[in-house]
Amino acid sequence: MLGPIFSRELVTVPRRSGHFAQRMAIVGMLGILGITTWQATIGFSRDATLGETANFGLLLFQIVAFVQLLLTLFFATLSAASAVSQEKDRRTFVLLLLTDMRDYEIVLGKLVGALLPVLILLFVSAPVLSMLLLLGGISPEQVLQAELVLLASATVAGSLGGLVALWREKTYQALALSVLFLVLYVCLSQGVGTVGPLVASDTDWSSVQAWLDPFVAMQSVLEPPTGEWQGIAPAYGFVLVMVVLCAALNGVGIWKLRKWNPSGEPIMQREGAEEAIRSAAGEADENEEAEKRAKAHAAPGEVRAVWPNPILWREVRTLAYGRRPMLVKLAFGIVLTLILYFAISELNRPGGRPGFAAAYGLVPVAVLSLLLVAAQAVTSITSERDGGALDVLLVTDVSPKEFVFGKLLGVLYNTKEYIIPPLLLAVFYAVRGALARTPPGTSSGEVLAANAGPLVAVSGAIVVLFGFAVALGLHVSLRISQSRLAIAHTLGTVFFLSVGTLLSIYLIVINGGSFSNQWFSFISFLVVGVGGLLYVLNADRPSPALTLASVVCPLAMFYCVVNVLIGGKPGTDESADPLIPFLMLGAAFGFTIYAMLFPLVTEFDVSLGRTAQPNEG
Repeated sequence: MLGPIFSRELVTVPRRSGHFAQRMAIVGMLGILGITTWQATIGFSRDATLGETANFGLLLFQIVAFVQLLLTLFFATLSAASAVSQEKDRRTFVLLLLTDMRDYEIVLGKLVGALLPVLILLFVSAPVLSMLLLLGGISPEQVLQAELVLLASATVAGSLGGLVALWREKTYQALALSVLFLVLYVCLSQGVGTVGPLVASDTDWSSVQAWLDPFVAMQSVLEPPTGEWQGIAPAYGFVLVMVVLCAALNGVGIWKLRKWNPSGEPIMQREGAEEAIRSAAGEADENEEAEKRAKAHAAPGEVRAVWPNPILWREVRTLAYGRRPMLVKLAFGIVLTLILYFAISELNRPGGRPGFAAAYGLVPVAVLSLLLVAAQAVTSITSERDGGALDVLLVTDVSPKEFVFGKLLGVLYNTKEYIIPPLLLAVFYAVRGALARTPPGTSSGEVLAANAGPLVAVSGAIVVLFGFAVALGLHVSLRISQSRLAIAHTLGTVFFLSVGTLLSIYLIVINGGSFSNQWFSFISFLVVGVGGLLYVLNADRPSPALTLASVVCPLAMFYCVVNVLIGGKPGTDESADPLIPFLMLGAAFGFTIYAMLFPLVTEFDVSLGRTAQPNEG
């Protein structure tokens, strides 16, 4: 029904090497979450009562549902966007338009084909959620509603990513705008509960928000009322709204498919009528003929001087990542404004938690900026490879240092609008005294002095993480020839690093800051993190430095979390010295950056697998 594109994906997805590994990984991750939650709430030193078992089942169901929802939204959006963008970069999307396939077969075939791995993982996790019924605390209808919310969210997120990729011609713009539009939608749906009562106070805006927001809809599933829902349950209403939204997004994609594509085709210049007559009549002399030929093959416009590093010149002075680059920055500005509005409102709210107030703004802005910077870094290489320009660059007289540092500095320049806001936000929180707790009545000078050390530590950590994201994108994209796999590894590493850190923080917080009865579970988290980072960094060409980096990075991140939450005791008048965690984080990730960039500069062909080392057979 969906055409040959979907049929091909249906046959080839189970044949991929990571198909069964992904299914085992999702079940293993849910198992580790279960063990960690049990230790955080009950522990293995005594037998649990029936009430404690039921409470544990509900808590684990909540954690698993929200973690799955977050992962589903992110990976469904990027999977659909990268599936279409890769076809455009390889110039094969135009070939699809030349076939006799209908427009809906192309749009829906690419969408469902890209969502197949995500949907398979959702179906694999369904039996795990069903087994939680044996613990009590949840009902079968809650499991059904949670699965429906996950499926609807995945379909709409994929439809959004596919539509943006059909609209924009460059991979980076498609990925960045897809993520930004998704975050913008969540922010606007969250604002419905705040702005709605000001417009019409007699409307139940909480139900309206549950029909629009996937997180609120999932919350309504996890915390149902004591009696029956009055009318349709919010989860079913959310599914209905998402079906309509999915139909609208794909309808626009089918309608605009051949109007948006192909785009950016070069315009062939033609000779003027007078020049053609002169050429035919043979009136021009040899000098005029040579000048005319030179003009015919010359690019239009003024000749521009190229810098000594042509790679950096192209990254900075040309539209290497598509037309209208300000569109991505405008979308980021809107999302940033909404996030800051909610964050500053939390900071100024009476009775708020000043110990955690800075996290409401810094965490979402920093994570979003890291994803955009990493996407820019990885697509700076994948776009060159898919367009056939990377091999041409590698056979020129451009040196490895010029290529690597040209790309590195070019990515930093093009993403400066995403790097600066988290740093400015850290300065704002330091001025407001939100980075280090000070007693009431403290003067502004003492507040600034108390927050100076945390400001240096936070700003330094943000800079180091941005450097890690850029180096990771270049390292992975140069080692992995498959663009979709390189994008998934890069963005997935940044995303899992952020989500894993936040999940560790949540598990420590719900246990009252105690760590003594959770060490086994967190060791399991560290083992998973080390294994994942080891696979991403080493790929098929391992090195001792990258192996060591894969071990020290998760350890350093976990040490910072434990030091801040347990040693610092946020929300109290006590605080830990931020210098030691910053030095640990900077040393670990700084060494990782060095381990990734050094082989690219010194042994470029060997690190890319183009040439074997002298001791290799």
